[in-house]
Amino acid sequence: MSFNNDDSRRGFGNDRKRNFGRTARPNFDEARFNREHPDEPERKFDREERGSFGERTERRNFGALPAERREFNSERRGGIGSQAHLRRDRDDFKNRPSRFASERNDFDSNRERSFGDERSRFEERRSFNSDRAAQDNIVPAVGDADAAPQVAVGGIKEVEELLNKTPLQVHRVLFMHKSGNPKLYELQKLAKRAHVHVQQVDSKILDSYARPNHGVVALMNEKELLNWMDVREEFFKARDTGEKKLIAVATNIEDPRNLGACIRSSLALGVDILLLPAKGMCGITPSVARTSAGALEKLRICRPDNLEGAIGELKMAGYQILGLDADTETNLAGFDFADHVVLAVGGEDVGLPPFIKKQCDAVLRIPMKPEAHSYNASVALSLGLYEYARLRIKA
Repeated sequence: MSFNNDDSRRGFGNDRKRNFGRTARPNFDEARFNREHPDEPERKFDREERGSFGERTERRNFGALPAERREFNSERRGGIGSQAHLRRDRDDFKNRPSRFASERNDFDSNRERSFGDERSRFEERRSFNSDRAAQDNIVPAVGDADAAPQVAVGGIKEVEELLNKTPLQVHRVLFMHKSGNPKLYELQKLAKRAHVHVQQVDSKILDSYARPNHGVVALMNEKELLNWMDVREEFFKARDTGEKKLIAVATNIEDPRNLGACIRSSLALGVDILLLPAKGMCGITPSVARTSAGALEKLRICRPDNLEGAIGELKMAGYQILGLDADTETNLAGFDFADHVVLAVGGEDVGLPPFIKKQCDAVLRIPMKPEAHSYNASVALSLGLYEYARLRIKA
């Protein structure tokens, strides 16, 4: 870019290019300053009064300035970024009103925050009783908010002892995901041999159940379940002796209250034993025990290692395998029941699993208005058991 005017020939054009975008330094106008500040005494800005280079000059006396000017200068010394400015911001933040004044704790910079007090207040909010988990590494797991939570046992040695001695009281075992610990790998193989459901979870989930846990937590049932190999001969012989037997099967039930109601109805309507799958179900939690209203301790509950195989054995022994499902044309009312019956029910959303439905001699439908989506699992089981038991139990 070139300039052809006179300024360019005299060098002003090049100077503009060098100083493009810069703010020019204003020249001090002494007469203008005196006009704008009439209250101040007339001051002379003489370069000679400043002294030559290297000469020490006397400091200006601020006492000669008016009081208003002195206050203005003192405020400038406490401007943005100064210590006084930071102190003012801190005081304003401390004393400012809050929209959540009732919930907000007063902050005091001279007092350290006590995390122990916060922890104690958190413990007070937990409504369950932890007396039954007084042993080391055994704490109640966070579960149902309306009932005592499920007991969780953490630690490699503790879980290994449970799997060896009482595997039927262990609902499932949680392992830390990608732990890389060979001891946990061996413990997982032990749980699978005991037919206990295992699950890989994050370490934060393990800490929410039990601490310390060493990467493994076992969730416990409130009652030790029966082994199918110990009780199956009783039901096989009942076919030969002519003794009537009624077996209930509950699958895919995830609500503890629903399972508790199934247990209560099963006891009331004469079920001899209740079969549960090894996985895909909620455990026998304190909420289940409370909903069952004492029936949990009286009803026999069994968890076969292979539920499909157990039902197949009963079918070969002559039992009538029946299922309850809405997707069928066979009506429950007036159905001809045999003396030895296995009645199965599934969850509300999932229904009967395929491995049970394919073994059923009949799938029964409970009469229902089309506006209703489905029956509760415990209600469906109760209706099916009643239809069978009303001819078996005398009022």
